[in-house]
Amino acid sequence: MTTTPDPRPWRGVLVATALPLDDDLAVDYDRYAEHCAWLVANGCDGVVPNGSLGEYQVLTPEERARVVETAVAAVGGERVMPGVAAYGSAEARRWAEQAREAGCGAVMLLPPNAYRADERAVVAHYAEVAEAGLPVVAYNNPIDTKVDLMPELLARLHCEGLVQAVKEFSGDVRRAYRIGELAPDLDLLVGADDVLVELAVAGAKGWVAGYPNALPRASVELYRAAVAGDLAVALPLYRRLHAVLRWDSRVEFVQAIKLSMDIVGRYGGRCRPPRVPLTPEQEAAVREATERAVAAGLA
Repeated sequence: MTTTPDPRPWRGVLVATALPLDDDLAVDYDRYAEHCAWLVANGCDGVVPNGSLGEYQVLTPEERARVVETAVAAVGGERVMPGVAAYGSAEARRWAEQAREAGCGAVMLLPPNAYRADERAVVAHYAEVAEAGLPVVAYNNPIDTKVDLMPELLARLHCEGLVQAVKEFSGDVRRAYRIGELAPDLDLLVGADDVLVELAVAGAKGWVAGYPNALPRASVELYRAAVAGDLAVALPLYRRLHAVLRWDSRVEFVQAIKLSMDIVGRYGGRCRPPRVPLTPEQEAAVREATERAVAAGLA
């Protein structure tokens, strides 16, 4: 019996994958393939390569394309939703086309981020990338991009058929209800680990997640309980995990998540410049929070 792939592959727990680099800071593709497969084996629904956590900004075009192809080979294209952000709309469209050719089911797209784009530019950007033919998940990260996809703009993008979902990283959980009013068929995805329960209760259909890179089973359990409204399970687990989850919203989130991976026995490793190692104080805080999670049986 064959099953039809879900036309909404962004639903569920999709992990924004950290990218393993060797001692020379070259991409370790074999290790990356194993990591993608391990995440799915531990309950995650898919992976998001070439997001900020995957350090896409410092990859060569050849590396960036191969990362997508490696993920698809490891877990199947229906489980892979690459980030296709780029300074130019034409380049972002080319990355969406590359994802389509690789067999991916959807792509995730930031608004223009080389300058503070106005609404007309944002709409044109998403329209260009939608021409590639894959469903587009918008990524709202006004902290980094300085372009805020407000609920009214998201509703317009959805009404015009340009986006099917949004990864919401503003941190303002009140937006979930406004988005639901203006665009009830636009899927809301949790974009920041430390507001997971709040957005799940508000109706989120998925989670583009960071900390499952280190703690997949506990993270998936938390997500499933939260979206089911089982707060008796979700809230105690959320309290135990929140000290690590909040690092997903910090400037040093890549270094923090990679360190947590190292602590739990996975491979996190180094980051490419301009990212630098955590300060001793930051490292101690991440280590303490992660070790507490391990001691509680959450790794």
